Amino acid sequence: MQNKGLIKLFALLFGLVSIYQLSFTFISGKIENDAEKFAVNQISEAEEDYVTKREALETSYLDSVGGNPILGYTSYEDAKKWELNKGLDLKGGINVTLQISVKDILKGLADNTKNPIFNKALADADEASKNSDDTYLELFFDAFDDIKGNTKLGSPDIFANKTLSDVINFQMSDDQVKPIIRTKIDESIESAFEVLRERIDGFGVTQPNIQREGNSGRILVELPGARDIGRAQELLSSTAQLEFWETYPQTSPSISQFIFSANERLRDILEPKEEVKDTLASAESEIDSLLSDVAKDSLDLASESNPLLSKLLPAGNNAIAQVAVNDTAEVGSYLRMPEIRRLLPTDVQFVKFAWERLSRDSDSELVGLFALKSNRDKIPAMSGDVIIDAASEIDPYTNDPKVTMVMNTRGAKEWEEVTGEVFKNQTGIAVVLDDKVYTAPGVSRGPISGGRSEITGDFTLVETKDIANVLRAGKLPASAEIIQSEVVGPSLGQEAIDSGFMSFIIAMAFVLVWMIFYYGKAGIFADIALVFNILLIFGVLTSLGAVLTLPGIAGIVLTIGMSVDANVLIFERIKEELDRGKGKAQAVADGFSNALSSILDANITTGLTAIILFIFGSGPIKGFATTLLIGIVTSLFTAIFITRLLVDWYISKKGRDLQFSTSMTKGLFKNMNINFLGKRKIAYIISFILIGVSIFSLFTLKLQQGVDFVGGRSYQIRFEQPVNASEIASELNAVFGSGTNVKTFGESNQIKVTTPYKVDVEGIEVDTEIQNKLYESLQKYLPDGTSFNDFTVGASEKSIGILQSVKVGPTIADDIKKNAFWAIIGSLAVVFLYILLRFRRWQFSLGAVTAVFHDVLIVLGIFSLTGAIMPFNMEIDQAFIAAILTVIGYSLNDTVVVFDRIREVVGLKGWKNGDHINEALNSTLSRTLNTSLTTLIVLLAIFIFGGESLRGFMFAMIVGVIVGTYSSVFIATPIMFDALKKKISSGKE
Repeated sequence: MQNKGLIKLFALLFGLVSIYQLSFTFISGKIENDAEKFAVNQISEAEEDYVTKREALETSYLDSVGGNPILGYTSYEDAKKWELNKGLDLKGGINVTLQISVKDILKGLADNTKNPIFNKALADADEASKNSDDTYLELFFDAFDDIKGNTKLGSPDIFANKTLSDVINFQMSDDQVKPIIRTKIDESIESAFEVLRERIDGFGVTQPNIQREGNSGRILVELPGARDIGRAQELLSSTAQLEFWETYPQTSPSISQFIFSANERLRDILEPKEEVKDTLASAESEIDSLLSDVAKDSLDLASESNPLLSKLLPAGNNAIAQVAVNDTAEVGSYLRMPEIRRLLPTDVQFVKFAWERLSRDSDSELVGLFALKSNRDKIPAMSGDVIIDAASEIDPYTNDPKVTMVMNTRGAKEWEEVTGEVFKNQTGIAVVLDDKVYTAPGVSRGPISGGRSEITGDFTLVETKDIANVLRAGKLPASAEIIQSEVVGPSLGQEAIDSGFMSFIIAMAFVLVWMIFYYGKAGIFADIALVFNILLIFGVLTSLGAVLTLPGIAGIVLTIGMSVDANVLIFERIKEELDRGKGKAQAVADGFSNALSSILDANITTGLTAIILFIFGSGPIKGFATTLLIGIVTSLFTAIFITRLLVDWYISKKGRDLQFSTSMTKGLFKNMNINFLGKRKIAYIISFILIGVSIFSLFTLKLQQGVDFVGGRSYQIRFEQPVNASEIASELNAVFGSGTNVKTFGESNQIKVTTPYKVDVEGIEVDTEIQNKLYESLQKYLPDGTSFNDFTVGASEKSIGILQSVKVGPTIADDIKKNAFWAIIGSLAVVFLYILLRFRRWQFSLGAVTAVFHDVLIVLGIFSLTGAIMPFNMEIDQAFIAAILTVIGYSLNDTVVVFDRIREVVGLKGWKNGDHINEALNSTLSRTLNTSLTTLIVLLAIFIFGGESLRGFMFAMIVGVIVGTYSSVFIATPIMFDALKKKISSGKE
């Protein structure tokens, strides 16, 4: 081997850099373990809320030692920045995809125009977006062009307005306006991206990830390690639309009259046939008196069926009433009904009703209802764009946290006018953030000058910090809806690390022992190269800042199995050269040289499918593709160069004899003479039956599609004791309606709940509603004293409740499904072309692609047949698509190795009616079975020890490896031979 010195130097440097990069991970891990031990020793489990206290103490400990030098070249703070990034499934946290509303941006650019053509085009674009892959903006342009008539985008009441007057005028054509609007939309989305980045920087998690997804208006945010999930969701989806509204007083006769009238009308609407006795003739005009009567004699009101009044209770702080939290949705729906809104007296006809925003930690069961003075255009008295700074402070008088705000000059003037009006009317001024009333104080001493204001209320210090954070970062240019999310509790992340590490150690140990058992001393050199390969994989992952996920660990473990393949190919070729009577040095040189073609072809085909998986995949699946790609490159380097260096070094010394087998494996699979082609018709019949059954099952039993493909929400929930999934399914279907699926997930005390309930409705409120319904329905299965907060995701040491939740909106589910389809088609097309270029005959490509189709159909069929009976998750999701693509890569790996040997043997000896094809197949049998067995054992280790979430994924891989090994010998080669048969018989080949 040439340039040995250069290769040694490169390997040494590569190894040292990898160790250096990984040292940061070990350092930060050790410091965090010390912090955890310190917190455990200081705070007993007997203390109330000990988990939260321990977490706070851990954070304090880490802050105190963060800057201390360690080993002379780093500190904990620096090490944390450079450590190996762990994904949500290993660390816990939240992953969301936000959809920035392009519709809102367009309406803002058009100054919320009332132009009917513009608004009709928006409505048409809404409808078209449900069944189109085009961006919302292009759909809007198409819809506008279809209905515009003589109206132009550059009309003064659309885009040629005061706001855009410097770039758009009414003389411009639509073709001139469109690129300007595209630029404005892109700037707005980039602005949203920067606002979110600034908010996340203030959130306080390490290694956050935020990135735009093309021109779709989607932004991906990952917050690994985020423990307060509710806080994270609120921070991300909050538009930060700050507004100041004057409130109507409780004593307003018009509001009082409306409440009476609304109650009467609702009684008629909801109970049209029941005669209701009129007991309200002598009611007083003031709401507070009315509500006092309600509080005193609510049973009478209920018996008289007062749908609205029975739900309203007296309130203070400028709210017109208080409502039970569970009744807010119902009361809100009443107040939004058009027939109820029509009852509003003229002087309050534009009133805006808004709910009080309760603290996340509040245990109050009542929420305030406010009546805000609005107008025809729904414009507040003041907007929050005048805020130039905000901060979280402690009130020196009450010792409660509050948010102080500083306004610009214009804001200070407006604030003085607004507070003066409020003082004169003796009403309140509601501080409204994202349609929630945070506080609504009165003004007792006249107009407030200076442009300073504050938000007070029942808040924690963390909440006031978040409010100040979002106000400083600025408001989003449009609403941001969470269309896809995954929430993983920290305890589940730790379990994933433990199970992933266990599967890794077992797979590694088996491979190391197997190589020594099969190849003796040569196997030891392969093992050294393999361990070095693992070091390089982790080193490269850390250097690139890539994220390690549980599927990523599976990718590394799979790489272990596949890296064995290169060494097996090399050692088998060396044995063949030795059998031909060559000397050790020459046999080693020729063995490495002859195996190189097969090794490269096999790894390139697998690498191509991994690249496609990386392009079309997302989240953990992209992590799997990343580790697989890195593993392929490092495996090639270690097998071709490191193993060669070690073998050459050993045999260069006199008196050393290196055997490539042991006494038990010597001569194994030697002189095999199986007539594979002669048995191809039997193989065809077997495959035809398997494919027929698979297709029949796919059409009748179908596949269980996960939320990735159909949309919805899924929850992994654990209990202390075993539960009956069927019984829970019946209860939850009564709550959520039909379509809710419950199945045992792993152990009998764990279930997975999937529901399409309100899948089209976005917002944290819906997520909370569903979690509330789950909690109420499952409370009898939980230990006594389990609170709602204990049940939901978040606590680091919890062993019951929701451990993981996933939400996928219908739009993104369609996108995932399309991406999966194109990923599979793309991988097949790329591989077909590669094999065509490599082997120069389309018959080879036909055989390979037919074998792949054969393998995929059988894997799908087995999933369809066994989906209902297997005790683990068999849903078709992104992880399953990753498995299918890996099966494609593995099947091609096998097939290409066989085809390489066929090409070599036939090139030397000719076709001879297929006899030499059989010879080539027999000569690869040792490698085929050796590699397949090793990979299979590795996959079984992950399947058994790798955690519940990986079982379906690994099951598909195991089936794929078995079927792929069979098809490479009994399908791909016979198909290729039959396609070439006429040419072979006629002597043209």
